Amino acid sequence: MKNILSIGGSNSTVSINKKLADFTSSLFNDSLVKSLDLSLVELPVYSVQLEGSSGIPEFVIEFANQIDGADLLVVSLAEHNGFLTSGFKNLLDWTSRIPGRKTFGEKSMFLLATSPGERGGATVLGIAQNIFQYQGAKIKNTFSLPSFYQNFEDEKGITNEEILKDLKKIIEEISLN
Repeated sequence: MKNILSIGGSNSTVSINKKLADFTSSLFNDSLVKSLDLSLVELPVYSVQLEGSSGIPEFVIEFANQIDGADLLVVSLAEHNGFLTSGFKNLLDWTSRIPGRKTFGEKSMFLLATSPGERGGATVLGIAQNIFQYQGAKIKNTFSLPSFYQNFEDEKGITNEEILKDLKKIIEEISLN
């Protein structure tokens, strides 16, 4: 059995990326999925001074422990102005400050993105694919879902059969490794 940590890289209470990450995680056979809801996280904006006076927040330590307990991270990124959301970036900044660790703990990652537009978060996906490897992510594959509201329904998941077929093929490849 694989332990999967599903992360939607947005602190929105209606995050389409959390929906995509959770749906994708559910497609892995024989897996236990834990979903992280960033909309429930209140984390101060990182600064060296705050770290020096207050230390690393307990939630950040818990997040790192969740990463360490996972066999696979399924991370779907929202794109704000062509980059990671400030809430997710802040969590990564704090996590990177834990002594002796890389942010993603050398864990396998399936990196996703979606957006309402036709590019499906392609810009942030490319940026993350480039930088996450230096933060300890072992990126197994990537997937972009374009035009979220035309291709996804809350009760069904991905409704476009060709896109769903492509996603399932990637999941099968990841599962074999």
